[in-house]
Amino acid sequence: MAFRKRILMLGTRYDTMGGISAVVNVYRAAGLFERFRIQYLTTHCDGNALNKLVIFGRAVATFMSLLLTGRIGLMHVHMSSRASFWRKCVFMLPAFVFRIPTIIHLHGSEFVVFYEQECGGLAKRFVRFVFNTASHIVVLSSAWQEWVQGICSNPNVEAVYNPVLVPEQPTQWSSRSDADVLFLGRLGKRKGSYDLVEAAARLRAANNEFRLLMGGDGELENISARAESLGMANSVKLLGWVRGNDKEQYLSSARIYVLPSYHEGLPMSVLEAMAAGLPVVSTTIGGIPEAVADGVEGFLVQPGDVSMLADRLKRLLDDDELASRMGAAARNKVITTFSTTAVLPRVERIYKDLGFDPQ
Repeated sequence: MAFRKRILMLGTRYDTMGGISAVVNVYRAAGLFERFRIQYLTTHCDGNALNKLVIFGRAVATFMSLLLTGRIGLMHVHMSSRASFWRKCVFMLPAFVFRIPTIIHLHGSEFVVFYEQECGGLAKRFVRFVFNTASHIVVLSSAWQEWVQGICSNPNVEAVYNPVLVPEQPTQWSSRSDADVLFLGRLGKRKGSYDLVEAAARLRAANNEFRLLMGGDGELENISARAESLGMANSVKLLGWVRGNDKEQYLSSARIYVLPSYHEGLPMSVLEAMAAGLPVVSTTIGGIPEAVADGVEGFLVQPGDVSMLADRLKRLLDDDELASRMGAAARNKVITTFSTTAVLPRVERIYKDLGFDPQ
């Protein structure tokens, strides 16, 4: 019996916290799975080690069945660093043996740290081998493209931005809060969460109405303790991980979005905030400068510069016209550069180049 070949896309479960699931869910919502014969294979989930092992074991069994029966025509592998890289190699190496074209879609914001600081000589050689055997490598920004091209000889390394769904109508600026600053992400040092609480304490001294809304998992107890030690217990609100309608509501009511990260690829939260019409204060790392031009769609500061972070947030809190103008510019930037209509044709072109046309 001859089976119809399909694109096998590998990634984390749809409801997992993080950027890969956010990107994949946009692909689904935009109809990519229907236009091309895409079967999504979940290789990872949130939760305890047993649940993760069960998910991974099922994925391996399904993959081998599809591979041995000739049903895979192309693999699209969403990959970050560390365990994600090693886990995805379990699928990529057999695909290489069976000559299945494979796209590596690199999301890991700390892949440079993983490769340069945590991999020994043999592991680095293996990473380069995996990259060189891929048919195509997709990265999230030109900065990442340059880095990947520097460690491997694969000629097909391409920067393709993360896509975002754009609300039809942004919230009227006059209905937004005057003093709510929103952060979304995994709370901890990498996302600059402690720097942000320090900056917030300086802002609170000048603005009694100021509130920092922090949505995400991670080091919640430590962040709460730090806020309390700075006298900010009533001004820092920890929301837990927010998604769906709750996230839309926070994006619709906040005045500023802030993400003072030390390492990033191209954070979906920044793009979602821009799509909602929010000015952004973030850092000059990864693909963020390709989304936010300093002084246009928001402000960029160096990671760890708490004084400058507080200053830029204060400028937007104090200047309503500036904040409104930057929010409108951010939304326009997303529409032209990061919307699904701008980004997905590039993904589809890669599929076509590798032999897959819409069904």
